Amino acid sequence: MVLLPPVEPMLAQAAEAVPGPGVLRDPAYEQKFDGHRAILFTLAEPGGRVLLQTRRGSLVQDRFPDVVAAAAEQLPAGLVLDGELLVWDPEAGQLSFEGLQRRSAARSRSAATLAARLPAYYVVFDILQQDGTELLSLPYRERRRRLEVLFAARSLTAPWTLCPMTTDVAKAREWLENWTDVSGVEGLVVKAMGQRYVTGARAWTKVRRRDTTEAVIGAVTGTLTRPQLLVLGRHDEAGRLRAVGRTVPLRPEQARQVAEHLAPADPGHPWMGVKFAAAWGSRDILDAILVRPDLVAESSADRAIDRGGVFRHPLRFSRLRLDVTVEDVPGFGAGPTAAAG
Repeated sequence: MVLLPPVEPMLAQAAEAVPGPGVLRDPAYEQKFDGHRAILFTLAEPGGRVLLQTRRGSLVQDRFPDVVAAAAEQLPAGLVLDGELLVWDPEAGQLSFEGLQRRSAARSRSAATLAARLPAYYVVFDILQQDGTELLSLPYRERRRRLEVLFAARSLTAPWTLCPMTTDVAKAREWLENWTDVSGVEGLVVKAMGQRYVTGARAWTKVRRRDTTEAVIGAVTGTLTRPQLLVLGRHDEAGRLRAVGRTVPLRPEQARQVAEHLAPADPGHPWMGVKFAAAWGSRDILDAILVRPDLVAESSADRAIDRGGVFRHPLRFSRLRLDVTVEDVPGFGAGPTAAAG
């Protein structure tokens, strides 16, 4: 059977720690990049086209003409690859999720201009079809071998990158600790070497690096006596309190701890009239209550942070830091940097 879009990608479920050989039989560890999942097709039909499919099944090849041109020139027909789209921002000198968002939303007329300014890259971690033959039933070990042969035989370079992989759990843990300091690398994906590719199944494991960090509580949802989640902020260079994210819902004991110290906002709160999105990129609005911004929350955060310093995923509240002041909190844009003490 020849694979054609839409193809449901195989997915991963989250875990807190890196599973070793005692938990997963014959594991392999890949670096997890903070991009957009995409399946690439090089069709074998006459005048074969290149298609790029998102995780949800939309076709977006018109928004990435640089990747399409490179695929048409460098890749054989009848190929289906699974990977991650990334974008490089030359001015910032790093990978840019915001640039990727702009590329993904571009109309075809502006796509070429954006491609020149914000070039795209494709990190390949799986091969689903080769020479028109579907490979889903092959074990990951064999699919990975074929990917490595493809990259070597074609001498593939940018915009193509073969996702780094290791079977050494110690090396994987080192990647999680050190490589995630690099912009665009957020953790690991763990697979079994004997595992076949099951479309739509959440059968891989993802482990994101999480860091302890501090921020100011500027608003809550729920009530002052029973807060449900916290809206967090940091001060910018001008001294303005800027929203940087929200927490996951508080556990009952956490809500009681926070409620003991909350105070209603004084007149002139810096967020007066501000609306807060329920999630990063969402149009849904939180029903938030402003509070006096003098409490510091310690939370854990992953590495998904936009260039402006906003956490894209909810933080996990750990405790109040009654031993530090808001002046001790990292500034807006500092990322997941812990405060002193």
